[in-house]
Amino acid sequence: MTKTNTANTLAACQALDQEDPLRSLRDLFQVPESMIYLDGNSLGVLPKATPARVAAAVAQEWGQDLIKSWNSAGWFQMPLKVGNKIARLIGAKDDEVVAADSTSINLFKVLSAALSIAQADHPEKKVILSELTNFPTDLYIAEALCKERGFSLKLVEAEALQTALQQDVAVLMLTHVNYRTGAMLNMKDMTASAHSVGALTVWDLAHSAGAVPVDLNGSQADFAVGCGYKYLNGGPGAPAFVWVHPKHTDRFWQPLSGWWGHAAPFEFTPDYKPAAGISRYQCGTQPVLSLTALDTALDVFLEVEKLGGMQALRNKSLALTGLFMNLVQAELAGHGFGIATPHEENLRGSQVSLTRSEGAYAIVQALIARSVIGDFRAGDGKSQPDILRFGLTPLYTRFVDVWYAVQHLKEVMDSGEWQQPHFSQKNTVT
Repeated sequence: MTKTNTANTLAACQALDQEDPLRSLRDLFQVPESMIYLDGNSLGVLPKATPARVAAAVAQEWGQDLIKSWNSAGWFQMPLKVGNKIARLIGAKDDEVVAADSTSINLFKVLSAALSIAQADHPEKKVILSELTNFPTDLYIAEALCKERGFSLKLVEAEALQTALQQDVAVLMLTHVNYRTGAMLNMKDMTASAHSVGALTVWDLAHSAGAVPVDLNGSQADFAVGCGYKYLNGGPGAPAFVWVHPKHTDRFWQPLSGWWGHAAPFEFTPDYKPAAGISRYQCGTQPVLSLTALDTALDVFLEVEKLGGMQALRNKSLALTGLFMNLVQAELAGHGFGIATPHEENLRGSQVSLTRSEGAYAIVQALIARSVIGDFRAGDGKSQPDILRFGLTPLYTRFVDVWYAVQHLKEVMDSGEWQQPHFSQKNTVT
C-alpha cells in the first residue's frame, strides 16, 4: 500500500470514528491513552463508574453498615438483580437469569440438570455431542459428568455437527462464538436440529453476551451459561451467569444444592427444598463486591439501549472486524498470515483470529511491547494452528485503533522485530 493510500485509509478511519453513533460510549471506560487494547474478549476494560461504586460498597455498606447491608443495600437480591440486567442482552425475561459462581460451576449445574431430564425422558440416549474446539473447560466438565453418569462425550468439527446429531444424542453442548476462531454458530438452527432428534441444548455465551445479539427464548434454547468479565466488563473473575428455559427450571434439582438455592434459606431446615425458578441455580454465599462491580458495569448497556441497542453494537462490531481483516490482507500479504475468522458477517462474532505457522506467540509479545494488546492461543500441532487473537469490543474500540494495530503488526513483521529471543519466552498467561 502506498503512502498516499495509507494516509487515505487512516483518514477514512478517523472519519468513521467521527460518524460513529456509539463514540460517546468510550468515554464511559478507563482506556489507557497509550494503549491499543484488543483483548476485551478475554478481559473487558474498567468502566469509569466502577471504582467509586465498589469503594462505596466497601467503605459504607461493609465498613459502616456491616451485616445490615444484606437487607438495607439489597446484597441478598443482587444475583437476581444483576441477572435481570444480563437477561436484556441475551433474549431472556426477568427472573430467568441469575448471576452467580463461575462459568465452569454453572455449566456443571445445567449440564447435570440436562442429563437428568434426558435420563428421565429418553433413557436410551447416552451421548453428549460437542465441537472439537469448544472451550476446554466445557469439555472437561462434560468429560467428568460422562464418567459419573454413564454417558459418552463425542467431539466433532463444527461442520460435522449436523451429521453427528443422531438419535443417541442426549445433549448438544456448544459455545455460541468459538473462543479460538471467532466463528459464530446459528443458535436457532442448531437448537432446532437438536430438538428434532430429541436432544437438549446447552449454550456457552462467554464470547457472545454483550458483543453480539443473542435470543435464547426466540431460539427455544434449553440452558445457557456465560461469564461476566469479557464483554460485560465486570472485572477479573467476575461472577458468571446461568439461564434455564422456564419449562425446565423446576423439573430437577441442580446438583450443588446449597443454602442460597433453598426455597426458604433463613428457616435453616435440615432438609433441602429447592426454590422455585432460577433462584435454585444458586449455591452458596455470592461475592457481593464482585457482583457490585458487575452490576455497575452493566449500566453501560442502559446507554447502549438509548443508542440503538445490541443491533447498533453488532453493526459496529462487524465494521471493526471487517476493517481489521481487510487491512491485514492489504498490508501483510506475503508475511504468512491466514485468517481463521469467517469473512461472512453472519458467521463471526466480535474478534479476528490470525494464524501463522511460525512465531505466533513471539509476534503477539512484540505487539504487546508496543502497547498493542492481543493474545495467543496455541494450536495442537496438527489441524489446529496457532492463533493470534484480537477482540474488537464495539463499546470502546475505535476504527483508528484497528488501523494503528495493523500498522504496528506490519512494522513488527517488516523489521523482523518479533525474532528477538526474549519475545519467545513463554509467560504463564498467554
